[in-house]
Amino acid sequence: MNASGTTPDIDYIDHTVLITTDLAATSARYEALGFTLSPISPHLLAERPGGPLLPTCTANRCAYFGQSFIELLGVVDPAAPDPWGVHQLRETYRGLLMTLGSSDIQATAHRLRTAGLASTGIRALEREVPTPEGPRTVRADSVRIDPVHTPEGALQATQHFTPQYVHQPHYLNHPNGAVGLHSVLLVVPDDEVDTHEEHYAQLLDTDVWFEGPKHVLPLRHGQVEIVPQSALDDLLPGHTLPALPLLAAHTIAVTDLAAARKLIETNEIPTHATPDGFYVAAQDACGVPLAFTQS
Repeated sequence: MNASGTTPDIDYIDHTVLITTDLAATSARYEALGFTLSPISPHLLAERPGGPLLPTCTANRCAYFGQSFIELLGVVDPAAPDPWGVHQLRETYRGLLMTLGSSDIQATAHRLRTAGLASTGIRALEREVPTPEGPRTVRADSVRIDPVHTPEGALQATQHFTPQYVHQPHYLNHPNGAVGLHSVLLVVPDDEVDTHEEHYAQLLDTDVWFEGPKHVLPLRHGQVEIVPQSALDDLLPGHTLPALPLLAAHTIAVTDLAAARKLIETNEIPTHATPDGFYVAAQDACGVPLAFTQS
């Protein structure tokens, strides 16, 4: 519950998104990082719940963890319709995109609209996925956060209606021992920390705690960590930011930190120590640093 004693409608990080124009190469790198990926899945999108489904320019492959996941979002047909504006997102944001998990998308949309934070109505997403019982349709409804309020990266909130077709058991075993998204790191100018903290506290309807230089917004699953630029080298030594503010990195919880690091280094991918584990630099993780911590 939040400080008011109510249950927030947004209560977990559903997934992070890494946009790529070379889905095959990005997928190969994430497999070398020790992730089991789902098969390629093209996207169909409706402008409203129950509306006609339209093909889009994107498809994905994902690393699923049972509650959260990483989405590798590929622009696979640049000439196809782009209703989510993925081309613009790729040009605008230099870091991650983040999707927040909602237990009640109607309530989330109403709350965000009332606060002036929503930029779309509710949109329906469907995509067909293989299952052991044959093809099934993944269904989810989403609302986009107005990008005017999120210069650090594109955000949306999503409610899943068919999670059993998303987090299928045979996708959940990862050679690197990954069990979930631990956190997303937001790096901001030193004099803007309080502003971003207040904004995310309103967006997530949650409290804030402090962990060294981090302003941590905890959710039922996963957390958003806000840090000033001056503290970045303490958390991701040697990393240089392409922009500010920025959703700059994501962290995965693993069952055995040493084993995960050995697997990645055996695949000839360099790693770097952090206070809580290790990370793979942006140039070795398809554009965005990927950190690992003990579950």
